[in-house]
Amino acid sequence: MISTVLLLRWAHILAMVYWLGGEWGVFQTSYNVINRTLPMAERRRHMETAYRIDILARTGILALFPLGMHMGHIYGLQPWGGPFLAGLWVFFALWIGLAWAAFVHRETDRGIALTRLDERIRFVFIPAILVAAVASLLGFGPFEAGPNQKWFASKILVYGGLLVIGLKLRFIMREWTLLFRVLDANPADNAAEATLERSIRVGRGLAYVYWVGIASVAFLGTVKPF
Repeated sequence: MISTVLLLRWAHILAMVYWLGGEWGVFQTSYNVINRTLPMAERRRHMETAYRIDILARTGILALFPLGMHMGHIYGLQPWGGPFLAGLWVFFALWIGLAWAAFVHRETDRGIALTRLDERIRFVFIPAILVAAVASLLGFGPFEAGPNQKWFASKILVYGGLLVIGLKLRFIMREWTLLFRVLDANPADNAAEATLERSIRVGRGLAYVYWVGIASVAFLGTVKPF
């Protein structure tokens, strides 16, 4: 029989792959999104490609937490199982559904509203897991952080920090939609073009930190160095 933890580990690896690979795909596509020498229709096609790649990364990011918490309970690193885990899976299934609904309705007012709802959830979720991770590393729980167990809380801490960067990248992608509406109405709007280029430059700089952070999460979960 294949154990539950092995299936969870397999799914966790897939989620990490989609997260890292998806962010790389969006990064590369962004070069053509801001390329003024391309026709607007071509730039829109590249933006559409970026959105289609990004939704897999968003799904992977969200799936990582319940997968990690489930394995953490099996390993005895976090105390909440049973109803808590069931509720956690339901919550994240709904959250992932929200992300997909925002993707389906992208470039519409409904899609923007759903994306903003997704962001508001992160405003609560991110501080909660950061506080829990720091408290655990300081010896106050809820996660086990004794000898050779600090990797779990450290991994959640890094993951929470990456969600902060990811939130900024979400703002940038949402801004694409609004700026392209401006450019559709006035293709010669240099102010909108400059804002688009500036936001993507910021996003690219953050992407390098993002990739190092993703690699760090994978390292902590695999090597368990402390």
